[in-house]
Amino acid sequence: MSDLTIGLLSALLATNQPQAVSNLIQQNTGMSVEVVNPNDPAELELRRLMMDDDAAQAEVDKWIRDNNNFSAQGGGEPNAELNKRILARFDSVRKGYEDFLRRNTNSVRGYLAYGSFLNDIGEEDAASVQYEKSRQLDPKNPAAWNNLANYYGEHGPITNAFVYYARAIELNPNEPVYYQNLATTVYLFRKDAREFYNVTEPQVFDMSLELYRKAMRLAPDNFPLATDYAMSYYGIRPLRTNDALAAWTNALQIAHDDNEREGVYIHLARIKIAAGYFAEASAQLDAVTNPAYAFLKQRLEKNLADHENPPTNMEIASVSTNSTTVLTNAPDASTNAAIVPTNVAAISTNTIIVPTNSLPLLTNEIPAPASPPTNPP
Repeated sequence: MSDLTIGLLSALLATNQPQAVSNLIQQNTGMSVEVVNPNDPAELELRRLMMDDDAAQAEVDKWIRDNNNFSAQGGGEPNAELNKRILARFDSVRKGYEDFLRRNTNSVRGYLAYGSFLNDIGEEDAASVQYEKSRQLDPKNPAAWNNLANYYGEHGPITNAFVYYARAIELNPNEPVYYQNLATTVYLFRKDAREFYNVTEPQVFDMSLELYRKAMRLAPDNFPLATDYAMSYYGIRPLRTNDALAAWTNALQIAHDDNEREGVYIHLARIKIAAGYFAEASAQLDAVTNPAYAFLKQRLEKNLADHENPPTNMEIASVSTNSTTVLTNAPDASTNAAIVPTNVAAISTNTIIVPTNSLPLLTNEIPAPASPPTNPP
């Protein structure tokens, strides 16, 4: 399967309704694409182009899913033929944008939309050119700065990403996506952040967490954002137990369905085992019944049993007496509802936490956030 086909498998697709198109761009770039003048033919044409863009991606996504199903049954279309159809479908969208921009050379939103399309099909360098054209036409448009920051965050230099996200925030301090993108970039590239901001590693983490909190205050219904924030604590040593519990408790309070709630139970149990709250961790694991989490639940139950019933043979015991016990003096009680910071708003969405075969390590290694900053899908 080609890189293009693989990339499209995970694409986030909008519907072909005008309002959904606007919401999608607003969510990922902070740019509203609502028609400024409903009587402007150029604006109406751009809207139709963006709808066709979304329709093409939805169509291609269906082709891929159907072909995968047929292939699993021993049939299916050869990848070369499928890719040929995909490229032909997208080529019509590309020509539509290029024709529009030849006739509307000052369309800020047109360059942004075309750049997003190019990024979707893997032409990221070409997409950055379109974003730069948009930025030069309107230096006060925060979406152009954000999209270019996304590009620099992936391709470097990273310091450009820091600067461009900050500029986007300055231009629109009410857009949560910009804070989230900068928070994730600072978190992932902590060495660059230390040097750029001239701060210590703990201060880098503090900066990232505060940016996440600002985003959460602006997006109280964003469950993935809440879980990204909570996940960040896995990379901080020593573990900030109370803050981590508060973050995951907040995510639990605003989880949208049982799948999300049980995913949060897994994380709460993991933190509580590390903190020595074994009874509460056990109760949390008992609440997990979804088969999708069975592997993780089993691992944590074994981990819990190892903590509750440490080895007792003399050789191991003699070694243990020379070691510092970290968690035995942990409080024997804490509530499932850890104190949630008042500045962290409740959040909910339809997104389901998808379990993996491994849990984030409680080490200095930085785990990949669930939603790293990317160009808009």
